[in-house]
Order: sequence, then structure tokens, then C-alpha cells
Amino acid sequence: MTPTTNDLPVVADLHDEALAARLQALLDDKTKPLGSLGRLEALAQRLGLILGTEAPALRAPQLVVFAADHGLAAHGVSAYPSDVTWQMVENFLAGGAAVSVLARQHGLALTVVDCGVRHAFAPRAGLVDAKVAWGTADALQQPAMTDAQCAQALQHGIDLVRRLPGNVLLLGEMGIGNTSAAALLMSRLTGLDIADCTGAGTGLDAAGVQRKIDVLRRVLARHAQATEPLPALAALGGFEIAAMTGAILRAAAERRVIVVDGFITTAAVLVAARLRPHVLQRCVFAHRSGERGHALLLAYLKAEPLLDLGLRLGEGSGAALAWPLLVSACAILREMASFGAAGVARAAPDPAPTTP
Repeated sequence: MTPTTNDLPVVADLHDEALAARLQALLDDKTKPLGSLGRLEALAQRLGLILGTEAPALRAPQLVVFAADHGLAAHGVSAYPSDVTWQMVENFLAGGAAVSVLARQHGLALTVVDCGVRHAFAPRAGLVDAKVAWGTADALQQPAMTDAQCAQALQHGIDLVRRLPGNVLLLGEMGIGNTSAAALLMSRLTGLDIADCTGAGTGLDAAGVQRKIDVLRRVLARHAQATEPLPALAALGGFEIAAMTGAILRAAAERRVIVVDGFITTAAVLVAARLRPHVLQRCVFAHRSGERGHALLLAYLKAEPLLDLGLRLGEGSGAALAWPLLVSACAILREMASFGAAGVARAAPDPAPTTP
């Protein structure tokens, strides 16, 4: 089965000038100097527009970590062996990873999705079996996925979001080699040179990064005809990136807030936005990571991230760290008093100029 754009969820335009004006008027009438909450006000307005209300409330937030292995990892594009993928999945489920700690701290429901990890996991709570295959193929030799596998991974992401409660999806991922897949997709879909899209990933030194760039340049040449989003995703991507793309499209169609983590999740948003441009209206970009290509990719998407902490862990850790800002932005809209209600005087108008 070859995936086609017609098979994917429809994502409508959220543009609503009247609602935007009402939200801005509400923010301007809060007991504060005009615009003094800075970018928190822009975030509050965005959340109101996504959820279609002047009193946005975030319900049952779902942090989903999509995990898979990559055949390209055999070429030394990561500082860690592929076994770390399944070991970290076990760590997520045991509650010991950074994202596990942050999810607990902030009351976020954490789900781990096996999209294509090279390991057999015992069934348990918090783990979703959506395995397409035991890792993608080596993209230096053949497409990472067949068209049918790509379509299956996309559908798994769509179906997962259908089953999840709430109105917020926070994105996370795990997969040794997936910064390579993200860099490949970024280069192919933006036209930027692969060297500008490629970073250290899990911690390669300068020589390792150069080897990685050389491998990825050869992969791009091998799949020079895969220029459209779905063929590029199949040829260059990973099962977790494809499943994330499907999840993003479904979440956007359902008008959920989509909290985007780092480089790999932003690459999935890039694919989704090339398929359905209005996806970007639903996205809140959590942070600018330390991975080399991420700042360029955010700039390409005209995205303004909330945080810049030099993170490059992935897992959804940046999305979890940004979460309290979304909660605060909604609370400001719903609970902060207006000048009239609080009996607080507004700023005096500027005096009229006097005639000399």
C-alpha cells in the first residue's frame, strides 16, 4: 500500500480574527501594564485560538514517547550502540529516565510506543505495541521503509491519538540513529545542505560528526528521487518519525495542542506541515535544542520556542519542562482580574501636547 495525502486527516485553518481580537482585548484588560507579561501573552492567545475559547483549559495531557531502531546506525552515525534504544524504553517504563521524572513531577500521562524497536518487550501498562518491523532498513542500501511500512507507521500514530483522552499531545522520541533520519528529512524537505542539518547527536566528536555527514550525503544521493514528503519519509525516515507524523496530523485534526520537543520531533512536524500546512497553527515549540540543525529548522518553520536551555536529550524532556508555562498562560486568561473587576486604575493617558 502506497500512502497518499488523501488518506491522511484533514487539518482545517484555525484563522479567526474575531476570537484573536477578543483574546487580545482580554489580555490587555488584565491588571498589568500593557504587554508586560511578554511572550506569555502570545502563548495564552495561541492556546485560546487552538482550543477555540477565551477561557482555555488543558485537559488530560498526554506525553507520548515514540521509539524505534534505525538500520543506518550500523554505519557509526551515533556514539551509542543500538541496544540503548530498547534499554532506554525499559528505563522509561521503570520510571528512571529524565522524561519519566518530569512526567511524574508535572502530572503528565506517559505512554511509550514501540514503533519498531529491535527487541521483544513484555506487555505492561504504559507500553503500546505498534511495531512495524525490527528497525528500519539501512537507508544507504535501500529505502528505510517500504511504502506499506510507512503507511502502517503513519496509521499507528493516527490510531493512537484517536484512543488517547485529553486535548494536549506532548511529543517525545527515542531511537539510536534518529538524529540522522531527522537531518536527512530536514535537508531533503528544506533544501538546506546536510552539513548544516547534522550535529553530534548522542555525543559524537568532530571527526565523528564529519563521518556522519559523509554517510548522510551518500544516503541523500542514493535517494535523490524521493523529494516529496511521503516518499522522503519512507526513504529517509524512521518508524517513530512516521508514527509521530501520523499522531501530529490526527492531533491537529482534533484541535489538540501539540507541544513539540526537540530536533527529531520538529522534523516530524516538518513532514506533517508539508502535508497539511495548518498543522503549525496547533504547535507550541517547547525549546531550542543544542543539536546543530534545530535552530535552523525552527527558523525555517518560523517557530519561536519557549525555552533555550541547551538541551539535546530528546525523550520529550524539553516538552515536559515547558509544560508549566502553558498551564500558567491558560490560568492568566481564566483567572487574572480585569481592571474593572479589581477596582484598579488604568495607566493615565499621555497628556495632550501643549502649544508653545
